[in-house]
This record gives sequence, structure tokens and C-alpha cells, in this order.
Amino acid sequence: MTSSMENIALWMSQPHFSYLEIARTCGFSSFVLELEHGTFDLSTLDQFLAFTKAQGLSTLTKVLAPTPEAIQQALDFGSDGVIVPHILGVEHAQQVTKAAKYPLVGTRSYTGGRIFGYARPATDAFEKENKRTKCFAMIETAESLADVEKIIALDTVDGLFPGPSDLALARGRGAYAFNDDDKADLRRCAAAARAAGKPWIMPAWTEAERRFAQDEGAAMLVVATQNMTLRQGMVSTVNMLKSEALVA
Repeated sequence: MTSSMENIALWMSQPHFSYLEIARTCGFSSFVLELEHGTFDLSTLDQFLAFTKAQGLSTLTKVLAPTPEAIQQALDFGSDGVIVPHILGVEHAQQVTKAAKYPLVGTRSYTGGRIFGYARPATDAFEKENKRTKCFAMIETAESLADVEKIIALDTVDGLFPGPSDLALARGRGAYAFNDDDKADLRRCAAAARAAGKPWIMPAWTEAERRFAQDEGAAMLVVATQNMTLRQGMVSTVNMLKSEALVA
């Protein structure tokens, strides 16, 4: 993995346009949009993705649920890819991720609009779109981890996105602590992706996680959530005021 900011992403749960603009001025160009636990609705997602395209920014959308509708809507609105949560075994993964690719690779349904320039698509447009957009399977259940090598081998899966917190819960360990057991699960995901010649993405909130992900060949690091950066900014402001003796 290189040190390019293109491989560094922020996690956004709320559709704040000014936050996106500020992040862009700071050098960020890649974003993960969180629909499952966030406040995006379909209308704001449509507007937000149009805005990111106009700004030349890259987006992956963690969809609301592992359903064809949720996957197709994000891609139809212009997301560069989807992250699909709550995947179980390989049979479930195969059934769900088909919605991310047009036939004959998958079963994605056609609609005109933004991704085709609001015009009639060319004959090869669907093949190009299948290659351009990416489908990342979230590995956050015991079932998906058990089948991770089979899941990454699917034609409709372009990469892996482990969900460390839910995976730790599903594996009976309670809260994710980035301990040896957590690392072993992450290494298995990384090894599966590496063996398949496909990328994996690490949500890496700490320096230790980021160094681990780099050592394991992660293609992208998601380094902070929207709320984390806001809190860090506020804490920095409070500490500045304390250093100036303006507050105790």
C-alpha cells in the first residue's frame, strides 16, 4: 500500500455538505458513506453522491441492508462501490452480491440516469460499469468468516471489508479490543483477499491498527469517523483555550 491520500478514507454517517468540502480542502478524496447506522435517506444520498461526483471525490457506500434494492439504489445514484453488511455464508453472499453486477455476471437491474449521463447507454456500458463499480463483502459474522475464502472467490465480490467490532461480538469475545484473537480474524481476511488477488479495506482508528493493516497489505485505510474528527477538533480547541488560561 502506498502513502497516497487516495488510499486514506473518512467515514461519514451524516450528510453534511460543508464537512465534505472541509475534508476535501484538507486533502481527503475518498469517503465511506454509512447508511446502516447513519442518517442518510434516499433523497439526501442522491444529492450527496451527485455532489461528490461534481467534486471529483471517490465514495463507497455501506448500504442499509444486504438486499438488492439497497445495493442497486446506491450504485444507481453514483456510488463508486458498495459495502454489503450482514453477510452470512457463501450461499448468502452469492445471492446478495449478484445485485451489484449487471447480467450476465449478476442480476443488477438497469435504470437510466446519472451513471449513464442521462442518455441511452452504449452496448459495452454494462460491462464497463461492472468493472468500474466495486462490491465489498463485509466480514462481520461467524458464518462469513468461516466461508471468507469462498466468498472472496465469487465473481460478484471485488474485495473484503472486515467489521472488527461485530465480528468480535459474533465470535463470542465481547467488545473489540484489537487483541490477538481479533488480529487472527483480520489476518484471515487479509490472507483470503491476498490469495484471491483482490483488495481488502481496514477500518483503522488507531496507529496500531493502521500499521497492522499496512503490514497485511490493505488497499485502503478508513482512518476516522465523522464524529471522531469533530470531537478531536473540539478537544483541540478546548486544550488551546486551556493553554491560553482562558478556561480552567
